[in-house]
Amino acid sequence: MKLPFAASAIALVTSSAFAQEAARTLPDAVGQVAPALDAYAADALFGAEWSDESLAPRDRALITFAALMTRHETGALADHIALALDAGVTPAEISETITHLAFYTGWGNATAAAEAAAPVFAERGIAAADLPGADPELLPLDEEAEAAREETVKGNYGAVSMGVVDNTRELLFRDLWLRPDLAPRDRSLITVAALIAAGQPEQMTFHLNRAMDNGLTREEAGAMLSHLAFYAGWPKVFSALPVAKAVFEDRAG
Repeated sequence: MKLPFAASAIALVTSSAFAQEAARTLPDAVGQVAPALDAYAADALFGAEWSDESLAPRDRALITFAALMTRHETGALADHIALALDAGVTPAEISETITHLAFYTGWGNATAAAEAAAPVFAERGIAAADLPGADPELLPLDEEAEAAREETVKGNYGAVSMGVVDNTRELLFRDLWLRPDLAPRDRSLITVAALIAAGQPEQMTFHLNRAMDNGLTREEAGAMLSHLAFYAGWPKVFSALPVAKAVFEDRAG
């Protein structure tokens, strides 16, 4: 593996300059074993995709971490946590991303991500006392939107599992989504990235709409899909494209 990143943040550098930092996440073994893959990575992934200013380096680092966590790619997590921190993602945002995605990708993935983050945090002097606690003052709830969401879910699935309906209401939408140390846009961003990486496009319509309501632009959403093709694979992104197309067209109409 190539050398770890310096601890100093480089969030203000250009996308093309930051792409050079992203390239350091690629193990030396790739060039030793698959020279063609190494060339694709240098030219297409880091030379073009990471350099594209349609999506900020910080957002690229955050969705890459979300995708790798979702896919349980534990060997790559530490380097990408360091990359995200260097891109300007705060330790609190990393902590909240892990907590948030426990509910969307499973507890095991979140546990593995915490284990990967712990030595990176220790190396940078980030302690538990510096991170969000269990009971922060929550953001305001959009009562009307939540009532509509609850009515739909309860109407569709209340007779199947009220436990799921109740936990979704109380744990996710009246608690998790209102925690203040990860902005609503970023919660939506990592949720959509996780759904794409997990190959669950049927869940995307609600969350992509929510992401765009929370400030994600159509250009940024398209750039996210292009970026995730490299980290989740082309088939998963092509499964997500029809959903994104329908959301874009519905919002434009």
